[in-house]
Amino acid sequence: MDFKIPKPEARISKFEKLGYGMFIHWGLYSQLGQGEWIKNFKKTPKEEYAKLADTFNAEDFDAKEIAQIAKAAGMNYIVLTTRHHEGFSLFDTQGLCDFDAPHSPAKRDLVAEFADACRAEGIVPFFYHTTLDWYQESFKNNFDKYLEYLNKSVEILCRNYGEIGGLWFDGNWSKPDSDWKEEELYAIIRKYQPEAMIINNTGIKNLGEAGNIEIDSVTFEQGRPKKMDRRGMKKYLAAEMCQTMNHHWGIGLHDFCYMSPKDIIENLAACRKVGANYLLNVGPTAEGKIPGYEREALLEAGNWVKRYADIIYNAKPTDILGSGKDFALAMAGKLYLFIHDLGVGGDDNVTISNTGSGIRTFANLNKTVKAVRWLDNDETLKFTADSDAGILAINATGFPYGYNLVVRVAEIE
Repeated sequence: MDFKIPKPEARISKFEKLGYGMFIHWGLYSQLGQGEWIKNFKKTPKEEYAKLADTFNAEDFDAKEIAQIAKAAGMNYIVLTTRHHEGFSLFDTQGLCDFDAPHSPAKRDLVAEFADACRAEGIVPFFYHTTLDWYQESFKNNFDKYLEYLNKSVEILCRNYGEIGGLWFDGNWSKPDSDWKEEELYAIIRKYQPEAMIINNTGIKNLGEAGNIEIDSVTFEQGRPKKMDRRGMKKYLAAEMCQTMNHHWGIGLHDFCYMSPKDIIENLAACRKVGANYLLNVGPTAEGKIPGYEREALLEAGNWVKRYADIIYNAKPTDILGSGKDFALAMAGKLYLFIHDLGVGGDDNVTISNTGSGIRTFANLNKTVKAVRWLDNDETLKFTADSDAGILAINATGFPYGYNLVVRVAEIE
């Protein structure tokens, strides 16, 4: 067996350094406020559901504002649902179908606005495009004809919106026994967007599963990624976890179960621990605005990302084993320890708990350790190291009162 790890192609290395991105699920379903699958779950007739296009105005969709939020949150790319399973397109389909934003009251090519705004803010635009379609009758009755429609739609996205970071597909799992003729679809992308990432989501049940040779990254939907074993792979594949902030991809007006900034920070750290990207979803309102809580949670977590941005984007996973959730990344000859669940110091009358600080151990560290310090305040930490045994033990002091970074990073020299 070949145990050699293939070298990543340039676009894949670039993608891995992006590290953290925003997913946007927005469409006609947003007007109903019950998630992106509501048509399917309620078995709404096609003709009735299509009437939602008559009230789709996008009056609050400000692509520049969204790109600025992503940037402030520490995100480097955004994936927009140019067309979801409902079949409605946010872009000008140029005569392929009039079920699109330019034919709605919005009367705008929203994908064009999105792509331009992203580039203006230094954000890389990615396009999500469904492969499953509940609107096109050919999806059920004439699959070859449907694939022709799909390919022409993707060609429009590849030709008319400048350079993009990639295409993000979802839906092949809906017809597992059909011939999707993926080679034809991916050839279109390689022709017009040779440096674009190609991602095709395998779904919740197939986390990390590889597919066609043209695929550049595996996906982990709603599940933390595991470290990938790339030995013997025909091609180096990136990895990406996509996740919702609540339990819906499209806005859920009755869903109050949201992640906190703490959750976001811990999930991002868990992804970077294994070298995977983190793609975190927001569900804009019917009119196209990111809801207030989601915006603020992203910005709050973004303050943490800014502290450690260079490490988050550029450091690489290591084989060093930490206790519990702790782990180490490597960059430019230095090691960085990510320490979880530290306590906050202070008087017993005001602190909730002083637990969580103390000795943290790491194994497989076969280097001489000269010093260990917290990056946030330059505090030097006491440590004991045995390079022959590969063991490091540090006295991880708790946060000073007024601080709690959730995950604290120490630098080893």
